[in-house]
Amino acid sequence: MPQIQTKNLTKQLLTWFNAQRRELPWRDAPCGQRDGYRVWLSEVMLQQTTVTAVIPYYLKFLDKWPDVKALAKATDDDVMRAWAGLGYYARARNMLKCARFVSDECQGVFPRAEEDLVKLPGVGPYTAAAICSIGFNGPSAPVDGNVIRTLSRLYAVKAEMPKNKDQIQVLTDALLPKGHSGDYAEALMDLGSLVCKPKNPNCADCPWVKTCKAFAAGKALAYPVKAPKKVKPTRRGWAFWIENTDGHILLERRPPKGLLGGMMGLPGTEWTETLPTAEQASQVLSVKSSQALPDYIKHTFTHFHLELGVIFMKVEGCEDLAGEWIRPEDLDEQALPSVMRKAIAHARQHRPSQHFP
Repeated sequence: MPQIQTKNLTKQLLTWFNAQRRELPWRDAPCGQRDGYRVWLSEVMLQQTTVTAVIPYYLKFLDKWPDVKALAKATDDDVMRAWAGLGYYARARNMLKCARFVSDECQGVFPRAEEDLVKLPGVGPYTAAAICSIGFNGPSAPVDGNVIRTLSRLYAVKAEMPKNKDQIQVLTDALLPKGHSGDYAEALMDLGSLVCKPKNPNCADCPWVKTCKAFAAGKALAYPVKAPKKVKPTRRGWAFWIENTDGHILLERRPPKGLLGGMMGLPGTEWTETLPTAEQASQVLSVKSSQALPDYIKHTFTHFHLELGVIFMKVEGCEDLAGEWIRPEDLDEQALPSVMRKAIAHARQHRPSQHFP
């Protein structure tokens, strides 16, 4: 693409952005003058999560932990409790590791260079580029889903996702304005979010409509080219609502690594393709009386669907059961992932009478 046209595209984008930019809580100062901690915090939260969902969490975190040193001193439980419901919990664990590293090894100051940022725990190439450009106006161009979709349409990129990412990065870098990389990064994000939407793009409002190859061909929705979707497998399992004679409910902490690592939840079986019977599942614990509740909950993770049944158990002695006994009225205050909140709601709805067992 000729250099003059590249410059025109960048100018058109930034002119549009100056008029249409979104007002967001992490945009509290001009790009290049922002607190690296706040940029990093917002970018971690925004990974695979919508802006609307992130805003209340972001504000709550800032209120509790206004800087990286404060967050570094937080306990794992406090952070997971504040994160509960936001999903993709590995982000929270890595976030805390990163905060402690920056506090201890970087004197509480985030590095400015992309090559140093990417060395931080849990910080990948995209997040490093975003912090570098938005926080410090460094020479970086972060490429997220919005950018891939917008540039794929602009240039009618034929390569399938995710194989097209390197090509999109080259095209994005070519438009990068010196000294204004932060505005450029946020402009691309806003353009993809507000105008170049996945299903209903507002092409008439796009600053690039006269140049966009996909629009010219009448094929905006054909880009980015996606590989055939893989069918998600379905896993099945049981969760145990274990209640003692005081009415307290047993929760256990999942292993620190793996899906929902370190999170509290109801005990239960492994999640496999074949669902064991309620009788087989109950034999995992030495509990005499149990009852499978009707129906099951459905939940979808990134790589599979889950169907989870709930088995009600009433116990007298609890010395052989590992975990924490929680009063029912305190369950909502626990750091529980969404799937466990669904299971608890299901158990409350279908709980047997007080006469059971």
